[in-house]
Amino acid sequence: MGVYELLMKAMEERDATYYTEVLHDDYEFVRHQTGTTMNKTQMSEMMASMMANKEVVINEPRCIYENEDILVEHSVMDFPDGTREAVMAVHTIKDGRVTRTETGATLIK
Repeated sequence: MGVYELLMKAMEERDATYYTEVLHDDYEFVRHQTGTTMNKTQMSEMMASMMANKEVVINEPRCIYENEDILVEHSVMDFPDGTREAVMAVHTIKDGRVTRTETGATLIK
């Protein structure tokens, strides 16, 4: 099973623990929209919060490209505050685990 399929299974089941098991111990998340970063522990906390909230919805998820080194995915996300964003995520992969994720988001009006 590819990394994309593992991440999507975790998202569909709203299982933050399963999601973070795919992350490397040295994982780094980069949010270009705000210029902030998170480590694996911080990402685990954010994913647990997002997955516990039924108002966070991922629509139209799709894998743009995946190989053993990189995964590029796109989706449209709905958030509890009523906003909707088109999200592009690029994941760097090493030994089957995500080592870094960079995202860009565009607000959809």
